[in-house]
Amino acid sequence: MESQPQPQPQPQQRRRRRPALSCRECRRRKIKCDHNNPCAHCLRHKTRCIYKPYTDGFDDTPVTGTIQQHDSPASSPPPQTASPPPSDSSAPRQLAQAGDRDSGNINGSISVPLQGSNSSTPWVTAPPVAAAAAPAATAAQTAPLGRSDLRQPLPDHDPDGGTTFRDLLHRIQRLEESSAGGSRIGDSPLHGVNARSEASAVSLARPSPAGSQEWQAVLNKSRDWGRSRWMGAANEFTAIIACYSEIMGKSTKDGSFQGPEASALISQAGDFLRKCKNRAKSIKTGRPTRGLPSPGFGFAPPSREMADAMVNLYLTSFELTHRILHLPTFWVEYQRYWDNPDGAAPSLRLKVLLVIGIGSSLYDHGDRAAALRNIDLVQQWIYTAQTWLSGPLEKDRLDISGLQIYCLSILARQIFSIGGDTIWISIGSLVHSAMQLGLHRDPKHLPAISVLQAELRRRLWYTILEFVVQSSLDSWMPPRISCDEFDTEPPSNINDEKLDESTTELQSYPKGTFTATSVQLALIDSLPVRLRIVQLLNGLHSELSYERVLSLSSELIDALQACSRRVKDGDGSTPFHRNLLDYLIRRFMIPLHYSFSNQARTNPLFHYSLKLSLDAALAMVSPEPDHGFARLMATGGGVFREGVRCATSAISLELLAHVETQRLNGTLHRTRQYRDFLKQAVRDLISLSEERIRQGETNVKNHMFLSMILAQAEAVEAGVPVELQVARAARDSLELCNNLLKTREDTGSMPSPDDAGLAAAGMEGVQGVGFEGFAPDFGWESFFPDAGFGHSWFGNLDS
Repeated sequence: MESQPQPQPQPQQRRRRRPALSCRECRRRKIKCDHNNPCAHCLRHKTRCIYKPYTDGFDDTPVTGTIQQHDSPASSPPPQTASPPPSDSSAPRQLAQAGDRDSGNINGSISVPLQGSNSSTPWVTAPPVAAAAAPAATAAQTAPLGRSDLRQPLPDHDPDGGTTFRDLLHRIQRLEESSAGGSRIGDSPLHGVNARSEASAVSLARPSPAGSQEWQAVLNKSRDWGRSRWMGAANEFTAIIACYSEIMGKSTKDGSFQGPEASALISQAGDFLRKCKNRAKSIKTGRPTRGLPSPGFGFAPPSREMADAMVNLYLTSFELTHRILHLPTFWVEYQRYWDNPDGAAPSLRLKVLLVIGIGSSLYDHGDRAAALRNIDLVQQWIYTAQTWLSGPLEKDRLDISGLQIYCLSILARQIFSIGGDTIWISIGSLVHSAMQLGLHRDPKHLPAISVLQAELRRRLWYTILEFVVQSSLDSWMPPRISCDEFDTEPPSNINDEKLDESTTELQSYPKGTFTATSVQLALIDSLPVRLRIVQLLNGLHSELSYERVLSLSSELIDALQACSRRVKDGDGSTPFHRNLLDYLIRRFMIPLHYSFSNQARTNPLFHYSLKLSLDAALAMVSPEPDHGFARLMATGGGVFREGVRCATSAISLELLAHVETQRLNGTLHRTRQYRDFLKQAVRDLISLSEERIRQGETNVKNHMFLSMILAQAEAVEAGVPVELQVARAARDSLELCNNLLKTREDTGSMPSPDDAGLAAAGMEGVQGVGFEGFAPDFGWESFFPDAGFGHSWFGNLDS
């Protein structure tokens, strides 16, 4: 008798315990949704906000991060050719990069799109799970996903024993819970098929920083700003960004600044901003242009007495941190120049003028007008030196003297804010020239040279490496050199007077003895960890793990403590040396922790990052009292500007977040000591920004944004509408800056001392030509790209 087929039991339909209230995009990104239509996250990322009603089946249609992909129906993934899974522990990184290639897909896998990919991006697949992992995955189906409002209905195991989305998401949850809250799975040793499957799921859900949607490359002013836009992601700056949008003529969707009084303030602020821009153009007219000077074109230095004072200022300040010259040799060259200034060789003339110019940044000129005239004069010297270096490419410039002039010009450009934001580009040529001369090899590997020349080469090489690491941090670009590419030993701890052409043997002092190279040696001790930091931050395929960040920050703290022991008060160093040394090292702490300190207010596991960042920021803006260092911070660009900008961002964000937290927990009017301390720090930064404008800066955005931040904090304290106070602060700030620029415009820039020489060089007739590439700039555009500020906005706002 033929047996009747038994009916297959129907799988029990799984019911959702609560309806899904979040929009589709927030559920996909696993972030908190505010349930508005559209929600704040979709508005911020310019994605289409869709609230999909709950259904029993799971819709695994790919949802991408662009409006065009939301509008078009998603198609199924293209068929993939099966290939064997990776056999080593690099599977997470290989899978994360699989969106750029068609290979690497695994038979029987589930296809999901990479986050932030477009419709032309290949699909990336997750491998199937071995049968042994099925019971554990089934048991985990009832576990919560961490946020109850983000749970989605997912099917059970498919009939073929493959892996479903539910298995992958639960594995992601278990891995995240075991990773100490934030370390990337790519740093964990995973072995076996199951481990690779779990790592693949995490790689899909949490792409590496270099390719993720949050840290994508941003081209602004035709430059890639890398990951420098971390501050724009903070919700605390929403009102400030909206106000700035209104001032720029870009209406916001919420209409928060559309009231009669707010509209009047916005209109007045826009008028003052246009006036500031026009005055900045007028001031820049008298500056050097991009025209090339004639071969013999030069400028006379100040009087001998004043020049001697300026040279001494340079040799006792910057030269001890950036060893470029041998002091006794330079004094001989300096005297030879003054014996016959007109007959001096171009290299000697440029070297002397650059040293005088750098020293003049610390010289007391008596009044502000004289200081501004000095800046105009030194800018022309720097421009002439830059032209000489990049001009006919003569071989006589590829020597130690040429490298010294190159290093002096790099330092002068940063001190006087002349192309400080393009230093990284120039550093590449400087490194290549130095390596061509063999400075990356220790002199003991080279043909016999004198002890003096060997020490000079070592000092120059490590000065260049210091420029490399600092410019890489400022530009958010790779350092282009690693410790494996040079074997030059650090210079000896010895005073220059102990070195001359007749020296045959060195007697180096111990570390505890302060000499003319002690400050540079302190910088060299911390160079390896700072080089690893910029390689981690700016590497194209680097992945930030919290364990790695904590390890590097611990090394950096040790380096700071070692510097304090090596260069301390009473050993011959000055406050200027200690401030500059601390500044050049400590500034690496804030970018190192930026991606975690921003999350500390919602994830207490990262509170240590917030503490380290804020401590570094406050230490940087509160240096040891010193008139020379204060003047440097008021005029400097490049490295002397970018560090202050990062510190400003960290302090401002902490102030706004702390005020809002106190408002929510009811302690706003009870504990105000810490809040008042932060507000005073912001006021000090506003004063610094105002002084920078008086000393030659034409960019007013920093002063405006800081004023808006302080106004927002005070508005929350007073319980008044934030928008009105922010708009009023912007208007008042721009009015003040316009008056400062007007005073400078009326004073006028120093005319050229040789109009005939300028005419012969083709530098006349340049009215209206900006000097943006070489102008002082304290822009915030790299922080706010998500606010809809395109290239046309910031590219036309240099004032």
